[in-house]
Amino acid sequence: MRKTLALITSLSLLSYLLVLPPAIAQQQDAPKSNSRILPVDTEVVTKHSAKINGKKVSYTATVGTQPVWDEEGSPIASLFYTYYERQDVDKREARPIVYSFNGGPGSASVWMHIAYTGPKVLNLSDEGYPIQPYGVQDNPYSILDVADIVFINPVNTGYSRVLPNEDGEMPSRDKQKESFFGVNADIKYLAEWMNTFTSRKNRWQSPKYLIGESYGTTRVSGLALELQNSQWMYLNGVILVSPTDIGLDRDGPVKQANQLPYFAAAAWYHGVLPQELQEKDLLDMLPEVEAFALDNYLPALAKGAMLSGDAREKMAERVAYYSGISKQAVLDNNLAPSASFFWKELLREQNRTIGRLDSRYLGIDEKRSGDRPDYNAELTSWLHSFTPAINYYLREELKFVTDMKYNMFGPVRPWDRSDNNSGRQLRQAMAQNPYLNVLIQSGYFDGATNYFDAKYNMWHLDPSTQMSNRIEFKGYRSGHMMYLRRADLENANNDIRAFILKSDSKGQPAEYKLEK
Repeated sequence: MRKTLALITSLSLLSYLLVLPPAIAQQQDAPKSNSRILPVDTEVVTKHSAKINGKKVSYTATVGTQPVWDEEGSPIASLFYTYYERQDVDKREARPIVYSFNGGPGSASVWMHIAYTGPKVLNLSDEGYPIQPYGVQDNPYSILDVADIVFINPVNTGYSRVLPNEDGEMPSRDKQKESFFGVNADIKYLAEWMNTFTSRKNRWQSPKYLIGESYGTTRVSGLALELQNSQWMYLNGVILVSPTDIGLDRDGPVKQANQLPYFAAAAWYHGVLPQELQEKDLLDMLPEVEAFALDNYLPALAKGAMLSGDAREKMAERVAYYSGISKQAVLDNNLAPSASFFWKELLREQNRTIGRLDSRYLGIDEKRSGDRPDYNAELTSWLHSFTPAINYYLREELKFVTDMKYNMFGPVRPWDRSDNNSGRQLRQAMAQNPYLNVLIQSGYFDGATNYFDAKYNMWHLDPSTQMSNRIEFKGYRSGHMMYLRRADLENANNDIRAFILKSDSKGQPAEYKLEK
């Protein structure tokens, strides 16, 4: 059942007209297909049902825009969102809500929205390759059975946009960067926006969770503390999907050594490791490589030019053994081949490259020679299916019709990456909030934010070791977007579902106790 309800929200007509150029002032609360400018504050609600975990779930989908306010209370941007709310619920205040962000920076919320936790997923093969006709189908593993979800598009992603002032003038690029396009600016305005959203939807009593993917993990790590300290909004959980470094230093030899377990995983997938490694299961093989990376490879890299002669030769031989590339290639790269070189080198003799974000994907370059692939094989495959699917789904199923372009990747650069303390901010938020738990999810074949770096984050997120029991890691046999593989779509959603149920903390006081 999909009865469309168009609703005008709280902005008065007068204030609405003030922030739009005169040429579009006649636009109604629901978007019109003959305009490329969205109203500042609007929503469209549709009703649906789906079978999730074997049971029918009735829900509403609210698609809309909500302003970002400046300190004087004037709208300076409007964020596009999609909010799924289960309907057959007795006590809304007891039901968890998940705020979902993708990354980039500059990426829309499309990826996790129609491929992971939402009630619809793409038409894909079981291994995650696009199938025509492009579109969506019900997601039988969605977490909507246990939590409501809002997918949020930061400024210039999806349909979210910077707004002109009351004179119809756009802010300068420098002003936009200061307000929106940087690690800390991004965290600050999104926390304010979430406060407004939470109030409008009457969700202050609900257990709250953040989920972020890729750069979105930097975003939600910083948001955890910003929400507590500036909005007085406390969370039950933060889910980091394919995390970045979240501001935790791992440059130099650590960065180089941490790549080796990923190299081994990708080489294992493509069947090019030595037989004694290849015949093992992935999860039986990787601990050996991880131990070598920490106990042998990292110290050797730290020695740099001091490692010479036989020691250097033996180390190159062992790195080649675990990575699937030749000893000479390892030596030519001073024992530390880059990830981009690895994507080009691993299957060079077979005239194929492997993907960056998901190394299961294969590409074809113009020349066999070179130090990096011509293109990202996995990303072009994903854009095949995601772009038509999200445009179809929003317009035809969720009834949000506009001539604006949905920005899969929007103009947000140059991005200010200075003062990135998001990992330490997450640790501080956990220390201040005994309810706050962290789940880390990574794909073993992700070469952009590799799984061993994610484990390194986990080990260094809380140096005190006093909160280790509130941090957990889950790995999957896929890449950056592990949920594209059908088996991992089920596994990863089930892991989130279990995490939410475990960390709900109903009836438990938020306190620390002395150990006896």
